[in-house]
Amino acid sequence: MEKYLTVLKTVSLFRDIESEDIKSLLKCLSAKTENYKAKEAIFLAGNKSEYVGIVLSGQAQVVKEDFYGNKNIVASVEKGQLFGEAFACADIKIIPVSVFAVEDCEIMLIDYRRIITVCPHNCTFHGKLIYNMLRIVANKNIMLSQKIEFISKRTTKEKLLAYLLSEAKKAGSNSFSIPFNRQELADYLSVDRSAMSAELCKLRDRGIIEFNKNKFVLKD
Repeated sequence: MEKYLTVLKTVSLFRDIESEDIKSLLKCLSAKTENYKAKEAIFLAGNKSEYVGIVLSGQAQVVKEDFYGNKNIVASVEKGQLFGEAFACADIKIIPVSVFAVEDCEIMLIDYRRIITVCPHNCTFHGKLIYNMLRIVANKNIMLSQKIEFISKRTTKEKLLAYLLSEAKKAGSNSFSIPFNRQELADYLSVDRSAMSAELCKLRDRGIIEFNKNKFVLKD
């Protein structure tokens, strides 16, 4: 696990925990790593909710599909981020969403029960781990509330602008990249791709935005 320490130090679950303590924690948590190819399922809807995942390399997406196979992207999960923690901590037995690798991924899987249960070895830093998990779940709730704000807008244009303004604010710059291609962005915002592409072109022609693939600039 030594080679993962650089990444794990950036993971919010291990915030304010020293490298040596992280190594001890990984043993205590019985953490394991798995490799997934692009488009391969990491979690599938309907499976048991047992693990919290950490992206060590690559990118994943949390996806919800309806009865007719329509796909909605719930979230993009980047290197150093977690997924599955909300369902695990809520003790939901069956996962209602799937998680797919967008590109080749290396994933760390941790049994959630070992995170939320006080360590039998009385690790002084396990309490910090539980506190960090509570912060993560709270922040994910805020993130999902923000997505609801995006998709509750009346028009495709309003949804796009709300999302792009949020990404600019997150980046601290008018120039930023998003983690989606066009189809994925349409799935995330729950809009038709063609209609969304048309709105993007209108916004560009009016001098409101510039874009090249997943790179955007909001104009003053």
